[in-house]
Amino acid sequence: MLEQTGAAREQIAAIFFVSVTGVASPSVDARLVNRLKLSSNIKRNPIFGLGCVAGAAGLTRAADYVRAYPDQIAVLLSVELCSLTWRRDDLSIANLISCGLFGDGAAAVLVAGEKVSLHGPRIVASHQAFYPDTEYVMGWDISEKGFGIVLSPDVPKVVQENLGRDVDAFLASQGLSRADIGSWIMHTGGPKVLEATAEALGLDRSELDVSWEALRRVGNLSSGSVLVVLDEVMKHHRPKPGTRSVLAAMGPGFCAEMLLLEW
Repeated sequence: MLEQTGAAREQIAAIFFVSVTGVASPSVDARLVNRLKLSSNIKRNPIFGLGCVAGAAGLTRAADYVRAYPDQIAVLLSVELCSLTWRRDDLSIANLISCGLFGDGAAAVLVAGEKVSLHGPRIVASHQAFYPDTEYVMGWDISEKGFGIVLSPDVPKVVQENLGRDVDAFLASQGLSRADIGSWIMHTGGPKVLEATAEALGLDRSELDVSWEALRRVGNLSSGSVLVVLDEVMKHHRPKPGTRSVLAAMGPGFCAEMLLLEW
């Protein structure tokens, strides 16, 4: 990643590590600081428990950091090993679905302050929405047996009922509407979640082709999913300069996180 961007490792001043499929102390970011010989003054920010929304939320937290320190670079790292949570004695429908849907993977993003020259979209603004009393929708029941999946069939319903309203409110706060958005960088979720996303936003299925392809290729990587979609857009579907994109994900809480990008 540093070689691709030309950034120097001494410019990395903060690291945000997100995961929902493993717990370690010291956390993975500390191990990477040692292995990569990063600065001993680096600010470590391990974040556990946000699940699928953490890719978007991590980007927001990193962007907030570099706004305060515009001459620095922050790294967002997602590592998800969903297969570690498989329980042989759990034959519930939720567990069987999650075993077929979720995959293992990692993704990383460099987020630079305005005084650092990197080629990528500008994070213009962000928005968060928390939906009270929806803890039952998604998450873990953690016990002596390990990670027990909580995956309600209501997930697509929550998306349909909330995402369009929240995206519209977010865009309106920036003086924009859906018509001003040239591309949509959406968390893969699953087939029903992507269908609900398209319905909630009034999009054709083709407008989420990159997300559908990421789901087909690697499954749902939880926090890493939306970052895989972002990587594919940057490498192979890069919008024209001036185009605006919305990057969004939803996850346990239940909640949503979205960012407005400008290319």
